[in-house]
Amino acid sequence: MSMLFSAAKVASLDLKNRIVMSPMRTYSVQKGDGVINPLHFAHYGARAVEQVGLVILEMTAVEPRGRTTEHDLGLWNDEQGKELKRLVDFLHSLGTKVGIELGHAGRKAKAEPVPVAPSLVEAYSDEYNEPSALSMAEIKRIQGAFVTAAKRAKQAGVDLIELQGAEGFLIDEFFSPLLNRRDDEYGGELAGRYRFVQEIITQIRDFYAGPLWVRLSLDDYAKEDEQNKLTEWQTIGRWLERDGIDCLSITTGGLFDKKPDHIYEGWQVPYATAMKKAVALPIAVTGMLLDSKLCEYILETKQADLILEAHVFDTNARWVVEAKKELYEK
Repeated sequence: MSMLFSAAKVASLDLKNRIVMSPMRTYSVQKGDGVINPLHFAHYGARAVEQVGLVILEMTAVEPRGRTTEHDLGLWNDEQGKELKRLVDFLHSLGTKVGIELGHAGRKAKAEPVPVAPSLVEAYSDEYNEPSALSMAEIKRIQGAFVTAAKRAKQAGVDLIELQGAEGFLIDEFFSPLLNRRDDEYGGELAGRYRFVQEIITQIRDFYAGPLWVRLSLDDYAKEDEQNKLTEWQTIGRWLERDGIDCLSITTGGLFDKKPDHIYEGWQVPYATAMKKAVALPIAVTGMLLDSKLCEYILETKQADLILEAHVFDTNARWVVEAKKELYEK
C-alpha cells in the first residue's frame, strides 16, 4: 500500500489516509452573518465523497472583527454553532473526519474600518485600512473569543481544532518582531511574542482534550535579519509541543503583501522538514503538491506526515481518484 493512502494516527485521531483538505476560504457566506449555508455542504461534501481522509473547514472567525471579509464563516454565536454541527454530522455520515480552523484576521480584516494588530503598524496594503494597537483589555477579550469558539466547535462534534497561527493573521502578527512592537508581556523577546497563543492554548486545554493543531508560516519573505529566523520558529514549535499541541501545519508567507521569488511543486516542503527535525510531532505540509507521486515521495522519505491539498480541488475534483490510479491503489 502507498504511504499516501495508508492509515494514520495523529494523537487520538484515526485517519483512513494521509490526504487532508487544507483550510481554504470560500467567501461564500451570502448574508454576512457568518453562518454555514448549502454551498458549504456541497463544497465540503464533495471532498468527503471523494474519500479525503480529513476535511479542515476554512478559517472561521472567532469574532465579527476577525473576519477577512463579511463573507467569511464565524463561530461567535449559537446559530453559527448549530449549523456547524449540522455540517459536521453530514460530513461524518460520508465517512470523513472533520476539523475546523479558528482564527482572527487582525490587520488583514479587509472590511473593517479600523482593524486591529498587536502594535501601531502600517496597513497590510493599499486596499486595507490602518490598524489600531490592541489594548490589554482587547487582548484578553480576543483570547476569550478563541476559547468560546473552541467550546462551540467541541459541542458541534469536530474531530480536531486548528488555530490559525500563520499567513499574516493575528496570532502570526503577535509572533512577528516586525509587527509586534509591544513593550509589555505580549511583546519584546520571542517568549513574550509567543504568550498570546500560549494563553489561548492553555485555556482551551482546560476543557478540550481532543486533537489540537496549530498552523505556522516559517518565512515572511522579509529581510532575514528582521523576521523570525528558522531556528526561532523551531523554538516556537518546541514550545507548542510542550504546551499540548498535537500536530503542526506548515506553510509560508502572508504576513506582508509579498510572494517568494520562485514557486514550484513542493517548494514549502523544506520548511516542514526543518520543523520535523525540531519536534516529535506529526507535520502536515502544503504548497502546490499536485503530483501524487511527489506526495508519496515526501511521505516515504519522512519529510512530512500528512499532505495538505487545497486549490488542486478547484481544477481537478477527481484528484484523489486519479492519485489512487497513479499509485496503483485499488
